[in-house]
Order: sequence, then C-alpha cells, then structure tokens
Amino acid sequence: MTAVQADPVVSTPYGAVRGRCERGVAVFRGIPYAAPPVGPRRFRPPVPQEPWEGVRDAAAFGPTPPKPPYSDAFAHYLSDPVVPGDDCLNLNVWTPQPGRGARLPVLVWLHGGALTRGSSAVPVYDGHAFARDGVVCVSVNYRLGVEGYGLFPDAPPNPGLRDQIAALTWVHEAIEAFGGDPGRITLAGQSAGAISVGALIAAPQTQGLVRRAVLQSGPPEASERAKVRRMVRRMATRLKIPATAAAFAAVDRDLLLRTQAEVGRLSSPVVGGPAFGIVIDGDVVPRDPLEALTEGGAAPGVELLMGWTRDEYRLWLVPGGLLERVDRLGAVALAGAMARCRCGSEVPRGYRALHPEAGTVETVGQLVTDHLLRGPLHRLADARTEPSYVYEFAWPSNLPGLGACHALELGFVFDTGEAPESRKLAGEGAPQELADAMHAAWVRFATDGDPGWERWDPTHPVRIFGDRAPDAENGLAYTAYGPRDRELALWTRDAAPPPPEELTPATRSALRRLRRH
Repeated sequence: MTAVQADPVVSTPYGAVRGRCERGVAVFRGIPYAAPPVGPRRFRPPVPQEPWEGVRDAAAFGPTPPKPPYSDAFAHYLSDPVVPGDDCLNLNVWTPQPGRGARLPVLVWLHGGALTRGSSAVPVYDGHAFARDGVVCVSVNYRLGVEGYGLFPDAPPNPGLRDQIAALTWVHEAIEAFGGDPGRITLAGQSAGAISVGALIAAPQTQGLVRRAVLQSGPPEASERAKVRRMVRRMATRLKIPATAAAFAAVDRDLLLRTQAEVGRLSSPVVGGPAFGIVIDGDVVPRDPLEALTEGGAAPGVELLMGWTRDEYRLWLVPGGLLERVDRLGAVALAGAMARCRCGSEVPRGYRALHPEAGTVETVGQLVTDHLLRGPLHRLADARTEPSYVYEFAWPSNLPGLGACHALELGFVFDTGEAPESRKLAGEGAPQELADAMHAAWVRFATDGDPGWERWDPTHPVRIFGDRAPDAENGLAYTAYGPRDRELALWTRDAAPPPPEELTPATRSALRRLRRH
C-alpha cells in the first residue's frame, strides 16, 4: 500500500480539498456535501453546494448542526462537541489510500442522539481504526431536531433524512477519488442513526447506492405524525407563534433550541412523550420502513448486520435517577410500560416467570427494549432472503448501574476505547481484546459481508460479545441460538392491548411524574 502524503489533495464534486496524514492514514474533515441550510433554505430539502476555486483546507471538523446541549445528567456520560458555523451539512473521510484505483470497501456512519443531538465530531466516532484496517470511513452531519424533523404545513417533511440522502449520493459519486469502491458501500448507524439507516435502505431514492447496512440499537420505523406534530405545537405554544416553518424560521435560534430542550424533557424511550422522528411522507418514506423491508421487497440485495446491547434501557434510566423512580413506582411503572408497549398483562407475567430474579426495573426495561427494538429486528431478520447477521453486546460497564447500556458498544466498534469520551461510559480498564473482536467483525462485514459467524436462519444464531460466560471463547465472544426467543414469543400470545383510556387517573398522574426527570 502506498504511503500517504503529508497533505493529500483530492478532488470532490464541488472542488478540491486538502487533508492531513495522521498516524499513517489520510483524514479529510468538514467537506461540504450540500449548501448551508440558512435563510430561505432553512426547513427545506438540501440543495447543492456552490463549487469553490482552488484547494479547500479540510483539516478541522466542520460546523455541527444546531442542537441543544445534553442535560448535566446525560453530559456526565455522553460527549457532544459544538463547532459553530452555518455550513453544517458536511462530512469527514478517513482513508488509507487516497486516489483512484484502490477500490476499498466504504463504511458510511450516521450518528445517534434521538435526532436532536450528536454529530460526526464526537471523538468516539474517529474513523482511524477502520482506515488502518483497509476500510474507507465516512461520518456525516445532518440537520437535527425541529429544523431536521419538524412537521409543518408549509415545508416538506424529513429534511434531516433528505440531508442523509444527499450525503450518500455525494459518497457514491466522490468516494472513488478517496480510494473507495462505490459498489461496496456499507451504511451504518446507531440508535437514531440506525433508524435512519432503515429508512434510507427502504427509500426509492437510494436503491443501488448501498451494498450492506448495519443497524445497531435502532429498528426501521416511522413515527406517528401526530406525535411529531405535538412536539412542534408545544414548542409553538411556548413561543407564542403559529406552528409553521415560516414562523419558526423567524425565531432566534438559541431560543428555539432552548424551547426544544424544554419540551423534549418529557420524551424517553421507556416512558414515551413527544419526540421528533422520521414520518411517512409519500416521497422518501412512502410507507413504514419496517413494512417496506419485510413485506414490500425494498432494498433487494442489501445484506444486514444488526445488533443491540443487553441492557439498552439503563442509559435511558440511570442519568437523572429515573431508575430509582421506576423501582419505587413498582406496579404503576409496570402498568405504564404495558400501555407504552400496548400489551396485556400476560406479557410482563411471562417475563417474570422466565426471570423470577428480575426486579421491576429490569422487567420494565427489557419489556420496552424488546417491544421497540429486538422484536422489530427479529422480524426483519426473519423476513429477509438476503444474508442477515445478528449480535448482542453484553459487556457491562465498569461504572455503577450502567450494565451493557445503550451506546456503550461504540468505543469498541470504532476501537476508540482510549479516548476520554469512551471512558465516560465504559470507565477505566475496558478490555482491548473485546474491541479487537467487535471492530474486526464490522470490518469483515464491510469488506465481504461475513462478520464471522452463521447467518440468520430458523435457529436464530446471535453472536454474544463480552458477557464473560464460562463457555465463551476466551470470555470475549460466542454464538448462542435463540437467546431472546422465549421472551419475544410472549408477544404473539397476547395481542390484545389495553386501551390507554383504561389507565386510572392515578396511574396517568404517576406516569407524568415519572417523565419529569
């Protein structure tokens, strides 16, 4: 492999960019893939960037999309740097061999953050290890919150998702100049990024652009339009303006972000509440993505790698003390989880029978996780004829209470465990051997579609990473068969949900208190 020049220059569709050689790989940061979404372009679909003359410096991360900061409770565990500026529709490329002819596999990364926070500048997502191991890594910024996923009568839905389509199109057109193969693009994301991946591979506009996809801790789904409208209307009420894109565009952006954060405090995957999400729009999302991928034959030929963490819910409950509140509310919290999951009493009763040692928090958390995440991913894997592979990340954090929580696996996927931002979730002393195993699985999948264990079939093979089981290979990874089948089978036996109006006033009041975390 040719040594990387100190300041490599590459041509893009809009002009040339100069990167840097860092630890033996070429890095290009802050490359625009669309025009800045400001002025009349706010709340609108992305438009092409104006070409530039000369060579644009690409040494530093570009501006991050407007977003409110995490609360102090969540900021203790999650990092979310802010880079000021309007030109926020940008991406970054790590490559071991810039220049045409290398034809290396490509991994395009979409960050998580509930579609309201996060960016490609989070140090945990540094793409050096992928480039070191022969994969061109691209990380993408896209519009967030009300500017990316607000629902208005005077603007098209899903501008943030349309940003991602523009970025993916840019990658397909430009990545060969960075050493990548446009025919071997793997689209990967975690949490909201994985939900985005599901919508993108089902979108008519992306057919033929993606060879493989990774969905980590997020299923293909569309949010209820009424739920997203509720978020916008509550913001409009606080701001005393009409719930229109024109009115929102006239509001000071800092005030808009503060209002979004205040209203969004009521949102949680466990207890619900208003939230932004991808909606069916008749265009880029013509139908529910899960239905399109399981019933409609969408994304033909796209191979899938899908995973979750064993204790997803603990990141949603530990910060701010919500874990203790769920435990204290006991039966009320369980009733709220039943309403959230639209299931009858037989489902939680079955969970208790299968796991008699589990307390209320564990039962509620796993119930909601299976309903929102594991169940849909199981259905997706069962329905696909293309190869699918499934895994579970089970290594518990060294920090108290977190267990194998949501987002903990990312420092292992990117092999960035030494970064302080990874240690905020993992604590000190995370096993490098586990990072080697998990990162290598993603590299293998992006390279040739085989992460290293059996593809999904009726035996439901699931690769377990890091639970230190006595029968595990070196305590790092082993394959289990149907490890979640008994729990998920309970959902098919009790299909009649209790209507939300059957909740007593006391239960509804307790759930409102639970959301105020």
